[in-house]
Amino acid sequence: MSSTRANMWSTSYDIIIVGAGVVGCSLAHALASTKRDKPLRICLLERSLAEPDRIVGELLQPGGCAILEKLGLGSCTEGIDAVPVHGYCVVLDGKPVHIPYPNAREGRSFHHGRFIQALRGKAKEAPGVEVVEATVSELIECSMTGRVLGVRATRKADDAVEKEAFYADLTIVADGCFSNFRSAVMGEAGIKPETKSHFVAAIMEDVKLPIDKCGTVALIKGQGPVLMYQIGTHDTRILIDVKAPLPSDLKAFILDNILPQLPSSVHLSLHKALEGDRLRRMPNSFLPPSEQGGKFHKEGVFLVGDSWNMRHPLTGGGMMVAFNDVLILRDLLSHVRDYADWKEISSLLHTWHWKRKPLGSTVNILSVALYDLFGADEQNLEVLRMGCFKYFELGGDCINGPVSLLSGITPSPFLLFKHFFAVAFYSIYCMFFYAQPRKVPGQDKITMVVPSVDEYPALLLKSFNVFWTACIVFGPLMLTEMKGSGGYLL
Repeated sequence: MSSTRANMWSTSYDIIIVGAGVVGCSLAHALASTKRDKPLRICLLERSLAEPDRIVGELLQPGGCAILEKLGLGSCTEGIDAVPVHGYCVVLDGKPVHIPYPNAREGRSFHHGRFIQALRGKAKEAPGVEVVEATVSELIECSMTGRVLGVRATRKADDAVEKEAFYADLTIVADGCFSNFRSAVMGEAGIKPETKSHFVAAIMEDVKLPIDKCGTVALIKGQGPVLMYQIGTHDTRILIDVKAPLPSDLKAFILDNILPQLPSSVHLSLHKALEGDRLRRMPNSFLPPSEQGGKFHKEGVFLVGDSWNMRHPLTGGGMMVAFNDVLILRDLLSHVRDYADWKEISSLLHTWHWKRKPLGSTVNILSVALYDLFGADEQNLEVLRMGCFKYFELGGDCINGPVSLLSGITPSPFLLFKHFFAVAFYSIYCMFFYAQPRKVPGQDKITMVVPSVDEYPALLLKSFNVFWTACIVFGPLMLTEMKGSGGYLL
């Protein structure tokens, strides 16, 4: 179709969705699939419909797989060389701890681009959905009320030179972590993302991980954690957490500081990857969700996905939260008769904001808290990190509880609170009764020594500092998510 848009009827829709990624595609398909007296007309706009090449969005937790099925999109993980994921393996000082998903549940890992193309295929098949390859440059606002009426975009077609107007009763922005419209939509209520660190990534070929079909988290002394998980028959993704400022020579930094602390089975493949592949990097950002629909919020538009809420990708829960948001929005929006009625949409956004809390808050808090522990660069955090590792070694509910939270099987912020502080108290216990690393006087050698009774007074004082550190890590995150929860977090 020409960019002159001879068929002018197709520029007006019920809903416009900006961004055909994980959220945009699944939301378009979900809304189009709801039973209504009159089918919705949905415009899904995306800058490029070519297969994306990204280093995140490659792991879907078991809870996310279950939600994907509820959305009728379970087949999107088929035919893309996806790999079953049975749990995790945490490695510290060369020692692995197996953390399987409970009840033989499975997640999936895959090449992000292939999964997105499968989602786009489903969106294109959905009745009433028009997928348009165009770059959205601005929101169209009413000059009198400031309400958003749609967007202006330039089509990718060779003859497209002018911006084209797309109108809709409701505009949904899902343009990802680098959103161009976050501040415009949220206004004074918006929060700027906080970048915790960067993931530096490569793909290793034909690697044998410590435990097959399990994501590997290697805890690196003096650095952030390293993630490794298989994303295809021959491909294994490695994500290396590097704190700012980034070294000028990343490859040398990895070879000198990271590779020696990784399992020996990946050394050769990582060497080859560093020699033959360019290193990719991605900021690890945290963006707490701000309630939408209030007085500082633009009418006629709202944000969803990473444009609105981000967590550290360490726990691989981003897509699971996104699909859960879509599931809740589908059910709420399916009852709306007039998408131009902002009063009804605003009330719906309030309900959605708090209904998503059990899963969203659990994953948000867990991701940042675990990163602070696993990327420990301070003595008290080191104690908590060692205690966390030893907590997993206890097995039973000390593994099943945390992994059920991480995988979305049992979303509960207060269950997370229970396990986090159980780790804190167990970390303090380990300080007194487990061997601790000590430097041999006059030598560079480190030896492990169980503390003697005469050291207990100093350890008791240190235990208060460790507990306070745990409170500082967890407390602000919990309070951020609990504000006005109305019981949804229970």
